[in-house]
Amino acid sequence: MNDFIKLAPYASLPEESRGRHFPEPESATRSCHQRDRDRIIHSAAFRRLQYKTQVFVNHEGDFFRTRLTHSLEVAQIARTVCRYLNLNQELAEALALAHDLGHPPFGHAGEDALDTALAPYGGFDHNAQSLRVITELEQRYADFDGLNLTWETVEGVVKHNGPLLGVKADHAHPVPQAILDYDKNKMDLDLANFSSLEAQIAALSDDIAYNNHDIDDALRARLIRIEDLNDIPVVGETFRDIAKQYPDLDASRMIYEAVRRLIGDMVNDLLQETQSRIKDASPKHSDDIRQTDHATASFSERIQQCDRELKAFMFENVYRHYKINRMTSKARRVVQDLFALFTAEPNCLPTEWYKLTDGKPSEQTAKVVADYIAGITDRYALDEHSRLFDVQARNS
Repeated sequence: MNDFIKLAPYASLPEESRGRHFPEPESATRSCHQRDRDRIIHSAAFRRLQYKTQVFVNHEGDFFRTRLTHSLEVAQIARTVCRYLNLNQELAEALALAHDLGHPPFGHAGEDALDTALAPYGGFDHNAQSLRVITELEQRYADFDGLNLTWETVEGVVKHNGPLLGVKADHAHPVPQAILDYDKNKMDLDLANFSSLEAQIAALSDDIAYNNHDIDDALRARLIRIEDLNDIPVVGETFRDIAKQYPDLDASRMIYEAVRRLIGDMVNDLLQETQSRIKDASPKHSDDIRQTDHATASFSERIQQCDRELKAFMFENVYRHYKINRMTSKARRVVQDLFALFTAEPNCLPTEWYKLTDGKPSEQTAKVVADYIAGITDRYALDEHSRLFDVQARNS
């Protein structure tokens, strides 16, 4: 079911899936992971990504990436890599499409505001929220809440950045309670080990997509200039090579050409380094990938250095640019105001959400409010803020 390509023995084979929390008959026409992908695409949370911020708030301009366009770009890269390595393309695509489902409106500004507001109750984590979306908050099916995805997809959503417990884990951040509870009570997600190779590739495809497309968006927004990138390994060299090859090329086409080449360079590097690690480890089964003491999918040191320096540059010069700061400051205030009002007066929530609270300020109410805010889009959040705080605004 992988476009008739014979999968590698260490791929996540659909016929060996560990199944779903709620057992269902298998489809006669689609593999279990194809069904996962399709359920994600048809979810309300996926549609809302169209109007959620990647870096620039949705209404700032039509050509900037949103969470939806970013997720599609990640999926395309992940499929390309998995196809070449004879891995499960449908699983990688499902994970790429689901990886941002838990992001609130306004990108990291919205997440930071919710994390601060929920600090007394364990904070807010978009990865844990993605888990809640696919296992609880999507309510489409007659027999269960959530999307009832396979173990491999749920595992990949939770662990795509690596193990969460044990000696292999990065212990810089505590594991969100929602993940621990789901692991204990619903599905044992093997939190001490790595995820599938498909999930690892989806995570690195995310890095490839957002690094390069944030360069594209930042240059087109004129937050940075091409020459500002000169000293970044790989990136600066790519722009210089294009300028030498095409001395009369206009800036817009130069940006497109550079992003195209950089994505290709990073994809090829990921393929070569991952193939080398597969050869060294000689895995015979997908579980061999999970039980290694280091990630199997990886960039070379050359691209890792580029990634580190590029992220540092973008953080300093783009994500903290005063124009972005002004936008994120407004975004934080919108989220803070909505959270404070709904927590204090939960009867202002839509009726179906109000019924989930206990009718007064409390931990239960705060978590319901967080679920509500995390699920709305940038423009809906702005409209809600206007309806609630502008005395002359219409309520509908």
